[in-house]
Amino acid sequence: MDSINFTDIFKSSILERTTTFSLVDSVIGLVVAFIVGLFIYFVYKKTFSGVIYSHTFNISLIVMSMATALIIMGIASNVLLSLGMVGALSIVRFRTPIKDPMDLVYLFWAIIAGILCGAGFIPLVIVGSLLIGLVLIIFINRITVENPYLLVVKYQDNAIETALEHVIARNSKKHSLKSKSVMPGHDYEITYEIRVKETDASFIENISNMEGVRSAVMLSYDGNFTA
Repeated sequence: MDSINFTDIFKSSILERTTTFSLVDSVIGLVVAFIVGLFIYFVYKKTFSGVIYSHTFNISLIVMSMATALIIMGIASNVLLSLGMVGALSIVRFRTPIKDPMDLVYLFWAIIAGILCGAGFIPLVIVGSLLIGLVLIIFINRITVENPYLLVVKYQDNAIETALEHVIARNSKKHSLKSKSVMPGHDYEITYEIRVKETDASFIENISNMEGVRSAVMLSYDGNFTA
């Protein structure tokens, strides 16, 4: 019978994997993931054009880059562990509603950056992140997008629709009828999608002063309309 010594007792697969673990490479990967995540943080803050800026969401982009890199480092050398990690992460669901589609772009960017850092593709993640950040800064801050408006007019006399149409056509670049409804008491409500000339909305006062018009409201919106 072979004797079991002290070394055999503490010998395990965990200790064997520890010997192949490179602390220097892991630290470099995490540091680069942090720097890239910080770069994503500043790009998001600079290019944000929404109503309410979320600082916690922006911080989560940095953490997501580092956490993703850490996961990739852990499963890179073990196929069984990678399959188990996929099964474990499949039960995690992101339930926070995303109001701006650009937020999904930044989330995807942070995840991809973390994957590349964890896999050791440091030059690729640096060059790619610089190019992505440059594109976002140029296209979001330099190129202006003309957002449409919703013009909601409530009136009593159906005969003023022709005159209303002429006023809108004269003061807008483009307009289209979205909806028309009859309110109780023989009141009418009509909704137009319009694109004004050089953000000039002074003509709404002319519409409000028209005989038979009860109210006129113009709202900015993102182009999605639900009747």
